Amino acid sequence: MLNESQMNVLYCGDGNIEDGVIISSLSLCQTVKRPIRFFILTANITHRSTSRKAVDPRFAEFLQAQLQRYNPQSTVTLIDGSDLFSANPPTANMDTRFTPGCMLRLYADLAEGLPDRILYLDNDVICRKDPSAFYDQDMEKTSVAGVLDYYGSWFFKKNIFKRDYLNSGVLLLNMKRIRETALFEKCRTLCRDEEMFLPDQSALNRLCADKKICKAKYNEQHRLRSDTVFQHFTTAFRFFPLFHTVSVKPWNVTDMHRILNLHEYDALLEEYQEISQGYKKGNL
Repeated sequence: MLNESQMNVLYCGDGNIEDGVIISSLSLCQTVKRPIRFFILTANITHRSTSRKAVDPRFAEFLQAQLQRYNPQSTVTLIDGSDLFSANPPTANMDTRFTPGCMLRLYADLAEGLPDRILYLDNDVICRKDPSAFYDQDMEKTSVAGVLDYYGSWFFKKNIFKRDYLNSGVLLLNMKRIRETALFEKCRTLCRDEEMFLPDQSALNRLCADKKICKAKYNEQHRLRSDTVFQHFTTAFRFFPLFHTVSVKPWNVTDMHRILNLHEYDALLEEYQEISQGYKKGNL
């Protein structure tokens, strides 16, 4: 098992991910003792009448200063992928309900400076326990390691006798192997040519032949459990009193309490609110 002296973490998206990245990165710094190198792959995305701005470089500088209170060796690096995205956009999926920014992770192989091993996290993922066992696992023959999608693994099957559909919100990436096999390049082509439900996730599951399935505790998508390492706040289905969906994100602090009745992360979210307010007030 690998035991790197540092951990590499990747977030992707436009400027709307900033609140989630504060919470998620803080949670990692509070649970991981080694230095963490955070990378944020962002882009300015313009399509028809919609324009999404990239993460502001000042945000990365501000966040690094906050995270270095936990470990002075931790860093935050912002990578502008605007040109990469505009040169080959996911054309067939630009008008779907899934924001183009969520597909930025499929451009990570083109981004300069990313290490060979990196942990990708959606910005609505909170780290509850040290994920080193997941991060340090053997990846020699694996491009992507992740956890079954809580709902999709039952409905999206190539083989009716096998559940192997991964959720893309927590992925350990072997970037060297991904580049060698052109996995992300093939995924980008598929997203460009074919409209899909959950396009980036569907493309990865369809095209990745050497993915590894890990325990659910490394991407708990349903409810908090005693062994949860990463809790992922995805959209969930509720059946009482009437069938409905529930989508609560960690930065919706009131709804975390009112709807989910979840107080596990109160100290974390209180710190997030202080940091977020400081950033938005310009206390850089």
